[in-house]
Amino acid sequence: MPTYKNRDEKNFNQAALDYHKAEPKGKIEVIPSKPHSSARDLSLAYSPGVAIPCLEIEKNPQTIYDYTGKGNLVAVISNGTAVLGLGDIGAEASKPVMEGKGLLFKIFADINVFDIEISEKDPDKFIEIVKGIAPTFGGINLEDIKAPEAFYIEQRLKEELNIPLMHDDQHGTAIISAAALLNALELAGKKIDEVKMVVNGAGAAAIACTKLYIALGLKKENVLMCDSKGVINHKRNNLTPEKLDFIVNTDKDTLDEALMGADVFVGLSKGDVMTPDMLNSMAENPIVFGLANPTPEIDYNLAIKTRKDVIMATGRSDFPNQVNNVLGFPYIFRGALDVQASGINEEMKLAAVHAIADLAKEPVPEAVILAYNLKSLNFGRDYFIPKPFDNRLITRVSIAVAKAAMESGIAGRAITDFEEYENNLLDRMGRDEKLIRMMQNRARSNPKRITLGNAEEYNVLKAAQILYEEGIAQPILLGEKKFIREQMQKFGIEIDVPIVDPMDDDQEEKRREYRDTLWKLRQRKGMNEYKAKRFVRQRDYFGPLMLKHGDTDGLIVGFSKNYTSVLRPVLEVIEKENGVDKVAGMMMILTEKKPIFFADTSINADPSVEDLVNIAKMAEITVKTFAIEPRIAMLGYENFAGISETSKKVSKAVEILHQKFPKMVVDGEIQPDFAMNADHLADYPFSKLGTTPANVFVFPNLESANLSYKIIRGMKVAQVVGPILMGLKQPVHVVQMRSSVDEIVNLATIAVLDAQRREEMKKSGK
Repeated sequence: MPTYKNRDEKNFNQAALDYHKAEPKGKIEVIPSKPHSSARDLSLAYSPGVAIPCLEIEKNPQTIYDYTGKGNLVAVISNGTAVLGLGDIGAEASKPVMEGKGLLFKIFADINVFDIEISEKDPDKFIEIVKGIAPTFGGINLEDIKAPEAFYIEQRLKEELNIPLMHDDQHGTAIISAAALLNALELAGKKIDEVKMVVNGAGAAAIACTKLYIALGLKKENVLMCDSKGVINHKRNNLTPEKLDFIVNTDKDTLDEALMGADVFVGLSKGDVMTPDMLNSMAENPIVFGLANPTPEIDYNLAIKTRKDVIMATGRSDFPNQVNNVLGFPYIFRGALDVQASGINEEMKLAAVHAIADLAKEPVPEAVILAYNLKSLNFGRDYFIPKPFDNRLITRVSIAVAKAAMESGIAGRAITDFEEYENNLLDRMGRDEKLIRMMQNRARSNPKRITLGNAEEYNVLKAAQILYEEGIAQPILLGEKKFIREQMQKFGIEIDVPIVDPMDDDQEEKRREYRDTLWKLRQRKGMNEYKAKRFVRQRDYFGPLMLKHGDTDGLIVGFSKNYTSVLRPVLEVIEKENGVDKVAGMMMILTEKKPIFFADTSINADPSVEDLVNIAKMAEITVKTFAIEPRIAMLGYENFAGISETSKKVSKAVEILHQKFPKMVVDGEIQPDFAMNADHLADYPFSKLGTTPANVFVFPNLESANLSYKIIRGMKVAQVVGPILMGLKQPVHVVQMRSSVDEIVNLATIAVLDAQRREEMKKSGK
């Protein structure tokens, strides 16, 4: 379970309840995947048309994969006997976890899921129930079933079913930790068949991990396994059959005795059971996997402080080398489903191990580095497991698993073109908010002070709470202090953040400083000292002046006023970037496949040729900060014709862009549907866009851009982020009137990233 900076437990607990209770309830839903708007559609979907595929499946059962969604449907099944660290809480209480697992399947590998909670503790009855419903599914993920029953249930079902099945608590952890072990051993300069290992814990995960390590070459006689009573040795009795496999003939009885001279420690037990003395007793370059969550067997920082040569992984996201099951199970099932495998065998697991291990040694894409706000990420002690946001996992692991299934003879269908399969896998990516998650992760690494105007509003306060508790930003609330506190009490929002009231007595010195600045800026533009003194009491001016004076790192304003009225004070106080004549606004549209960008959506009503050139260039720079390569379409209602006045304007802007920035991927004038379609683009071989669709759209005027994104926002077919204000020297963004909490959080996240980028540029002297 990840931990977050500044997280207040009471607030977080309430936020978790609110998150799950919000409409629609739960975390997953079923949506139609075929047309259903006409009577003909319905007659095909159900009676009488549905009878035709039924008869085909009766003749040839394998065609069920052709005519139904079975091939992309996994059941996440539990009886609630070992839920997280909560223990036996029952089937119904386990449902939020199973829904959550379903969500991970969908967002990481585009696999549909039904979560099934079975109120049955008898292993044989549980097995019969699962067998009875198995024909519905392409695969089964068993979850949170207590040991030793979990071993028996999984083994029986694997023997009696002919679809991919895996108990992820066992094998997911085993696969990811095994990949980490291979790489850690390489860094330590040790061989797997020579090292001595101590495994602390003897539950389902510990047993599965150890067995997989042995399959990779670890010698069984070199393993000391410990449970709550100490080393599992020849002196012990009343051991389960699984533990009997790991009995060793030794006089060592305790964990500290077992660790003396050991090369590897794998903890799958409970927090803080390993002391610094125990760590010091281990061999040179000790490998320590403290996988208990949320508290590792030894704290990461304590371990690093104790021994400089330690090579460590944990189960936590806030330390290097997180052993996270999400690196494996979505992609293992993806590969297994895509070849209609009859199971998940050892060959497939080992293929996943090597694919994950090998990926960590490859050059890391810029998008992954940016996601974690790092300057570089290279294979070594701080990086020997891929990051969960690495989009290459779906291709590397799924392909490796699919190939292993084919080579081991359990694939129901063969993939003949793996290049095409790789493209299909990549097409599945982007159907979620990965970009937002990546941006928030970057923000957390170096959160900045972000001032939120209109802080009396519930949505703004709730956004501030999320930013604070998630460690995305250090929010500053701007508004009437008394009213803000009343609203916080009313809505139960308890966060320890600064509240700045421009009218308050404690701001008198700041008002004096800000007044002098504002007067100097505007004294030759119609503002006298009296007006400056009056204006600094208004939040619309106070916020930008805070930013101007370095009293905040970013500013989010708007929400209750129209865009133009809020923007005016910003433009009067904050300077434009060098070479920028006019600022512009850009929206990020998170579509099912990939993010696209619209500009200018909020400022320039009828941009000139020069304005369009500047907007396109600013958009290119901004989009690159998200680790996305911009492909810019300059829009018009003609394709490369230049007949109307609007088209002539756009065409002239493109001509200038080609001359001034020859490496820039930009072209037009072009209609948006043509710019988004590879086949249509193929009709224009001269275009710089080639046959790869555009992802940035520069509109010929404000009306068309603004109306276009608002239609998308109103239809709720994609998440809309922005407007992102481009062209100012400091991070300011204006939220739309009545923005949702998520919209405010997302724009504040962008403000943090903007502030981080400017800080880095300043340090590098750019």
